[in-house]
Amino acid sequence: MKSPKGAFAARKLTFARQKLRWKDPQYRRRILRLKEKADPLEGAPQGRGIVLEKVGIEAKQPNSAIRKCVRVQLVKNGRQLTAFAPGEGAIGFIDEHDEVVIEGIGGAKGRSYGDIPGVRYRVVKVNGVSLNELVKGRKEKPTR
Repeated sequence: MKSPKGAFAARKLTFARQKLRWKDPQYRRRILRLKEKADPLEGAPQGRGIVLEKVGIEAKQPNSAIRKCVRVQLVKNGRQLTAFAPGEGAIGFIDEHDEVVIEGIGGAKGRSYGDIPGVRYRVVKVNGVSLNELVKGRKEKPTR
């Protein structure tokens, strides 16, 4: 069956297009907000959490390193995730039960970045102080 081409066919074409758009996976995921529902941060750019433990994650081949990461439990929904601590010696400024702010690490389509398997987030702040400032020695970690 050919699509209508008449002068008054716009309504029929519009409804047909709306119906067929659901076959497109990207459209479907966006409209049903599936990414936000699966995302631990629930679509927010950053999230606050409590450090549960420090973990070392082995880098993917061909690299050979142990990337320093932390397990974090989010305050807003209690979900647990792994976040990377960027910077040389950065893991030394993070202790268990510290409050950290995390954000996406910047991998393609919100996935993991570089050679760190399964890690999609990085630590930005520790107890309200920028982790970058702590690593560079410009600020000191507050005692709580």
